[in-house]
Amino acid sequence: MDIKLEEFSLSKDESQKGLLQKVGIVGCGIMGQQIALQTSQYGIDVIGLDVDQTRIEEITRCLDDELNRIINHWGMTAAEKKLILSRITLTTHYEDLNDCDIAIETIKSKKPGTSLSMRQEVFHKLEEVLRHDAVIASNTATLMISDLSSVLKDPSRAVGMHFISPVREVKIVETVRSMRTSKDTWDLACKYIRMIGKKVIPVNESPGNISTRMIIPFINEACSILMEGVAMVDQIDETMREASGHMMGPFEMADTIGLDKIMRWMENLYNEFGEIRYKPSPLLKRMVRAGMVGQRVGEGFYKWTPKGKQIKEGPVFTLGRESFFNT
Repeated sequence: MDIKLEEFSLSKDESQKGLLQKVGIVGCGIMGQQIALQTSQYGIDVIGLDVDQTRIEEITRCLDDELNRIINHWGMTAAEKKLILSRITLTTHYEDLNDCDIAIETIKSKKPGTSLSMRQEVFHKLEEVLRHDAVIASNTATLMISDLSSVLKDPSRAVGMHFISPVREVKIVETVRSMRTSKDTWDLACKYIRMIGKKVIPVNESPGNISTRMIIPFINEACSILMEGVAMVDQIDETMREASGHMMGPFEMADTIGLDKIMRWMENLYNEFGEIRYKPSPLLKRMVRAGMVGQRVGEGFYKWTPKGKQIKEGPVFTLGRESFFNT
């Protein structure tokens, strides 16, 4: 009987199972960049996908600037910076993600009502190029993974990974399981999150997960307090930082996340639950219409430098009640 040793060895597919060497990120805005840096820092290769070469050049500059900031404030060395950047490849082609073990959708939808369809399109394109055992994930805060994965031939490979900004500092990732998410998908997603130094917070899918459902009423109530003339923006923020131990007050948080993004979250949650606590504040609506969406554009509840440093109060700081507050 002729027995070959190869019959007792693992096939290539079997031997690779469970390994995690490369992660794709679709949409390299602020959040996508933060996830890319966190992933690369822990030795995993990253393929970042964005719309065109102009964006690729802009993202390259942003990654370089962010690592320079970390060098100045956190003691990272120039050699470490070089190594982190060497693991990040940027592209405009989905096909370049074909050997990723996990692909994470982190796109931003600017047009109201298009968030679900745009993300579904990303999921569909990813399924066309990824291996059958690769995980397809979304960083969505308010959409259901079941809805996103309904366009997939195999919805069991989909999972939610809600990273919270600033990714470098926040130690957790809300990891969202739909009713169809398989054990293999879940295990690989959790493995990745732990590999990049984060703690898994398991969440059964629900719009808003944990953090967003808590943040939205927090910011809405702060807007009500401001509109009622109870206190100024910085007084409300300082009270919540000092009295409740928050890293940021509600208005600092809103400016950092982006008022337009927060309003989309509110609209999604209000449409899903119909509860008044999720209905966007009239003040937020007016500010978004005026383009005062926060840190990203340099103006929101506060004014910000291009490097994201708060410099002074914004035009709605007291809602025109300066004389009252200065007495």
